[in-house]
Amino acid sequence: MSQGFSIELYFDPALENQVLKAWNVLARRQISTQLIEMESRPHITLVSTPFLDPAKLESVVKSFASKQEPLSLSFSSIGAFPNENNLLFLAPAPTMALLQFQAQLSEAIKKEGVGIGEDFKVDSWIPYCPVAQQVPKTRISEAFCVLRELKLPVSGYAMEVGLVEFSPVREHFSFGLGNTMET
Repeated sequence: MSQGFSIELYFDPALENQVLKAWNVLARRQISTQLIEMESRPHITLVSTPFLDPAKLESVVKSFASKQEPLSLSFSSIGAFPNENNLLFLAPAPTMALLQFQAQLSEAIKKEGVGIGEDFKVDSWIPYCPVAQQVPKTRISEAFCVLRELKLPVSGYAMEVGLVEFSPVREHFSFGLGNTMET
């Protein structure tokens, strides 16, 4: 049974590898393996919703992606959402280009009648790239120490946008930014 859907922003291979390096170090230290186990890809979630029809959004997302250029990203800080998930993340500098990208995508999806969760509404959205979740409270400080060993900022480009169903993660489609070629 699906827990929901999200539209995610994916990175160029070099930036993706930097994030995977963090995932792998945290996994080796047995702090968090969940993102690897659920077969996620390094990403920034743009929109998440419990219900949608993937076929209904495919042409909307494809058209949106074709009109966008790759986005410059710079992950410059480490953060956490200390809730039941104990999620640790890399935070990108929230550039106007990134904020507008998310706002325009949200608008395009809303026009299709898809409800967007409160955390993903334009004025509430916080861009982040998860690096660990379900981190035991007793190991959060250790996880931060591990992540500090990354040489921040880590920079690169957002190159694709895709729709996934979770959990486990199953990609329905993804499209490169700036062209109409499927990936």
